[in-house]
Parts: sequence; C-alpha cells; structure tokens
Amino acid sequence: MEIILKQDVPNLGFKDDMVTVKDGYATNYLIPKGLAILAIPSEKKKLAETLRQRAFREDKVKKEAEKLIEKLQDIEVKIGAKVGTSGKIFGSVNALQIADAIKEQYDIEIDRKKIMVDGDAIKEVGTFTAKINLHKEVRFDLKFEVVAE
Repeated sequence: MEIILKQDVPNLGFKDDMVTVKDGYATNYLIPKGLAILAIPSEKKKLAETLRQRAFREDKVKKEAEKLIEKLQDIEVKIGAKVGTSGKIFGSVNALQIADAIKEQYDIEIDRKKIMVDGDAIKEVGTFTAKINLHKEVRFDLKFEVVAE
C-alpha cells in the first residue's frame, strides 16, 4: 500500500515521503495514529505542490545564506575579555558573545544558535575558529580572536 507520511517515522521515512508498506501496517498502525495518509491521486497532487513550494523557499534561504557568507569572508572579529594574571579569562566566550561582536563591529546579524564553538566556550586568550551553520548546505568557519581588555 502506498502512503504519504505526515510525520517522521523511525526506520521508515521522513515527513512528506511517499513510501510503500504492507497493508496491515498502514491500516492498523500508521493511519489510525495520524502518522500517514493514503496516497490517493488528490493527496499526491497536494504533496507535489507542497514539495515545490518548499523547494522554492529553501532555494531562497540558501541564496541569502550564500550572500551572508560573502560578507563574512573578509572580517576579523575581536572579542575583549577580562583576563587574570595566569592568562585565563574571567568567565568564558561563547556563541552569544561572538554573535554580539559580529553585530557590533560589522552590523551583520547572525542567530547565536547557528554558531558552534569547539568545546562550547573559550576560556583563554588567543585565536579560535567557530563554525557557522547558516543552512544545511551552507557552512562557514569564522576565525575570531579573544583579546585582553
């Protein structure tokens, strides 16, 4: 039986996938639980239109992410932190401080949730790299420097 998944189902597929399963699995489990619907011609047309619109939106988001990467190519971010006598900083530098520094220094706004710092936080002065995931296909490694204030 051909069905369209309404939600992600482990070991079967993801939302909006069209899959073929045994009749009993579809009628006794997937459809009653609201995990799937029958793949009748009208539902197939709706699915095709939904996928087309999603692809258009994804393409638009991807292009915006690529434009943002072009802006980020040539920037050098410096983050000031209070430093103790041993060279370690008080507190730590995390994704929030990096996002704020980029906004303050270059007026480019990046969501802090898209910035990944190795080890979650930086606790010393130096040059480091943060990964910025703007889209599932668009990633960028941003070099930043933590300096003593």
